[in-house]
Amino acid sequence: QVSLAESGGGLVQAGGSLRLSCAASGRTFSRYHMGWFRQAPGKEREFLCAISSGGSSTRSADSVKGRFTISRDNGKNTVYLQMNSLKPEDTAVYFCAADSRGTIYYPTDDPKKYSYWGQGTQVTVSS
Repeated sequence: QVSLAESGGGLVQAGGSLRLSCAASGRTFSRYHMGWFRQAPGKEREFLCAISSGGSSTRSADSVKGRFTISRDNGKNTVYLQMNSLKPEDTAVYFCAADSRGTIYYPTDDPKKYSYWGQGTQVTVSS
């Protein structure tokens, strides 16, 4: 079992940057692949980035590749999402999620494979 709490959202101008954090409770954080997703009003939840349990492997959606970077610090039970060159269309609620299936699996972009979710943090990008 793990609880997740996102922070770092807010209002930023287009072209700006934000770093989101996701703090996890529990002793098993380092066993989980982690992912970041977002959901805008009226749209489905969208995959952004994922990172393997040890941090050596990452993947990103084409829509954010080169602008968003995922990282983690297992000593702090925290995963991060660095967002640069933000655009108004990046406005959404951002969620982190934990995949507890085990490290035999590659980090996935499928939200249905993630067992635990945070409450989300709002990111608003003004033009």
